Amino acid sequence: MAEIPAQTGEKIVPRIIEEEMKTSYLDYSMSVIVGRALPDVRDGLKPVHRRVLYAMYELGMLHNKPFKKSARIVGEVLGKYHPHGDSPVYFSMVRMAQDFAVRYPLIEGQGNFGCFTKDTKVRLADGRALTFGEIVEEQKKGVRNFTFTVKKDGNIGIAEIKSPRMTKKGAGIIKVILDNGEEIKCTPDHRFMLLDGSYCQAKDLTSGTSLMQNHKVVHVVSMNDLADVYDLTIEDTHNFLLAAGVFVHNSIDGDNPAAMRYTESRLSKISEELLTDIEKETVAFVPNFDNSLEEPVVLPSKIPNLLLNGSTGIAVGMATNIPPHNLREICSGIIAWIDNADIDINDLIKHIPAPDFPTGGIICGTKGIREAYATGRGRIVLRARHHFEETKNKTSIIITEIPYQVNKAELVEQISLLHRDKKLVGITDLRDESDREGLRIVIELKSGVNREVLLNQLFSHTRLQETYGIINLALVDNQPRVLGLKEMIAEFVKHRQDVVRKGTIYDLAQAEKRAHLLEGLIVALAHIDEIIAFLKRTKSTELARQGLMQDYMFSEQQATAVLEMKLSKLTNLEQESIREEHKDLLIQIADLKDILASETRIFTIIKNELSDLSVRFGDARRTMIQQEGIQVIEEEALIKPEDVVVTISHTGYLKRLPLDTYKSQKRGGKGIIAAETKEEDYIEHLFAANTHDHLLFFTNLGKVHWLKVYHVPEAGRYARGGSIANILNLSAEERVTSYLPIKEFTPDKYILFVTKKGIVKKTSLDLYSNPRNGGILAMGLDEGDELIRTLITDGKTHVILATQEGLAIRFDETDVRPMGRAAGGVIGIKLKEDDRVIDAVVADETKTLMTVTEHGFGKRTPIADYRIIGRGGVGVINIKITDKNGRVVAVQSVQDDNEIMIITKNNVMIRMRIKDISIVGRNTQGVHVMRLDEKDKVVACTTVVQEE
Repeated sequence: MAEIPAQTGEKIVPRIIEEEMKTSYLDYSMSVIVGRALPDVRDGLKPVHRRVLYAMYELGMLHNKPFKKSARIVGEVLGKYHPHGDSPVYFSMVRMAQDFAVRYPLIEGQGNFGCFTKDTKVRLADGRALTFGEIVEEQKKGVRNFTFTVKKDGNIGIAEIKSPRMTKKGAGIIKVILDNGEEIKCTPDHRFMLLDGSYCQAKDLTSGTSLMQNHKVVHVVSMNDLADVYDLTIEDTHNFLLAAGVFVHNSIDGDNPAAMRYTESRLSKISEELLTDIEKETVAFVPNFDNSLEEPVVLPSKIPNLLLNGSTGIAVGMATNIPPHNLREICSGIIAWIDNADIDINDLIKHIPAPDFPTGGIICGTKGIREAYATGRGRIVLRARHHFEETKNKTSIIITEIPYQVNKAELVEQISLLHRDKKLVGITDLRDESDREGLRIVIELKSGVNREVLLNQLFSHTRLQETYGIINLALVDNQPRVLGLKEMIAEFVKHRQDVVRKGTIYDLAQAEKRAHLLEGLIVALAHIDEIIAFLKRTKSTELARQGLMQDYMFSEQQATAVLEMKLSKLTNLEQESIREEHKDLLIQIADLKDILASETRIFTIIKNELSDLSVRFGDARRTMIQQEGIQVIEEEALIKPEDVVVTISHTGYLKRLPLDTYKSQKRGGKGIIAAETKEEDYIEHLFAANTHDHLLFFTNLGKVHWLKVYHVPEAGRYARGGSIANILNLSAEERVTSYLPIKEFTPDKYILFVTKKGIVKKTSLDLYSNPRNGGILAMGLDEGDELIRTLITDGKTHVILATQEGLAIRFDETDVRPMGRAAGGVIGIKLKEDDRVIDAVVADETKTLMTVTEHGFGKRTPIADYRIIGRGGVGVINIKITDKNGRVVAVQSVQDDNEIMIITKNNVMIRMRIKDISIVGRNTQGVHVMRLDEKDKVVACTTVVQEE
């Protein structure tokens, strides 16, 4: 390959591009893995976290020192160790301060908690000015309120108020007095928007400060009072208008922290244990990015931080997800491992039973934990902790702890959206009542809703239940490795052995150096008069040093120490003190040498450290362990089997009621109101079923949808129920025309389809046993035709089709061959041009055919009176149609011990015994079975089987 010409002083080396890309990508990958994304197994820190802690340590920002502005710390880290942008540094620092993100926070933070007193008023977009207390009350009632906000472009817009809430009880407050006479009481750290769009904390406001909108601060007064304080959420812009005429910031769940210029930080007490003995040359240091300083490669880390706080990160082609643990349990487990490095994992789990998340919750099952501890990989299921609260009129599910890394505000919104979309049915109210004392989400249930079923749905469809995938991937000797629990402990102990050994070597060197000096002083004190006389006649310090070294065999350091000795050391007390110190140092030196010569001594030191940490920083476990895994409970097991009545209105509202809601009445009674519907609506379909049955919903377009009866919304007699379009996800052109309660999908049963044009089709029932969202095609239809009825048959029965003009045909079902789901059908009855099929029944000669007309007439005729006609005939007279009784609206196959329900367009329903209706011939007009008001008409009729 020819060499490419280069500029003077430069050399260009030709490379094959594939090789160059491979090498460069590998270099980049290792840079990300080692220098950014994965924690070191020894101190559990990524480089950015290690640099933040070390920079704060260098600044002297210990737990007992004053807070410093976060911006000051970020600047220190950027300028000295981590030149990668201020946002990554700040957010890394913030995470180490969040008690919901890390089990043992390494940084203490303050700021971003500003709130107002309950009586503070907010200016609403509708012209009202409501207090925080009033806004909270309206939100509980479902009222949506809007306020004004300054948008990112500087213009004022309108935004919805979200999550008005009490944020802290008994907070210290101050009063801000404005030039318009308004007084605002808030916490000192609440931020007010200045006229230039920036923010300033209330405690930092001064007289004359101009606020948005053009009001000035007159005075800021400190108050001795404590008060409960409130806040609200404005999405995106995060500011809102007070009635006092100024804009202020808000704080929200999941919102980014305040700008670094507003927050303050310092090291937490436990984080100082990560840095203990760093000055003793216990860890290696390397040059920083510009070779101007040195930074530690790893921290001494007296605490097992990787196991305590865990870690998460995505590198190139790999990811880590290490859960946090409880300090007491980890210390106990490490001590047990030190005592027996071959300890069985099952015995180790007795000390460290499971992760312990900062947000609590419940770990369901231990199988995944054992896998993760043994292999470094596993999955555990986390559930929210909850309890039920019962009052006189309602039941509530109270959520008090949520799974780790689940955002509370997003969780509440998810539940709300599922309720809106009818995927969670039975919730009347959803409130976030969390405050500084703890999390509390209230889910109020409708009366009669099975709380266990709804809770099961919440776990299934929301982040109240999460699967946490454990991947214990960390850097070991700068190489990524997946580690089991014993390996993680071994690497930590190995690191502590090295730190203790190096720290001991350092202490030994310092002790020997001091002992050496003291030995010189002791010799000098023994010859003090001679030495003083010698010094008096010596012309210079250097000559005196040389003379002491020659005459008394002092080292240079000893001679220098003698020359620098104060006269106060010549007292008897000081001389004795020097001898005692020397004696103690000799004992210390012997002890340090013994430590270096004994691994057992080093292990004992590590164990004592762990025991001390456990006592000083240990706390109770937060996450509950449920030994058994989640047992998948079918919702049906939680539902009591009972017979119900299902009604569907003309405009598509579906509900269920207990069967005994309706009392039996005599023939000719007026009936009772079945449902409260809109004026243009009326009940169109009604049938009886069991709560454990499947419901197959067939539509006019020939599609079938599935639903369990217990999923039908339960409602009172006067309620409308739920929209069937939402429940079944129907298309705009679909409407349900037939329903089949199904207990089992058996292949020896068939569904017989009947259309309004007299077409019939027979298909095996088991072809409809696999529910699908959105439904499937159940029968092919000709243009203009509609599916009106489906029947369950054995494939060998007789069927009767009845028309609205009073005709009926009975034929043998064997005349209809079985067909596939998507097939069309064959002619069942030939119709006159203005006639249509209104219903179909199975012809059981032990029963009678009940026919009901639109004007409230009805009759029963023995099914045996209907002779068999070949499929495709015109039929025989079923009922004599006149202006008095009107067209046929329904036919039912009934027996004497049955009851029927008849319902009218005006929502009046009557329930009566079949035996109260006389049996007459086919060619009659029937008798009054229901008295109707003027302009009212019968629209539906169904049978009810009498309970034994």
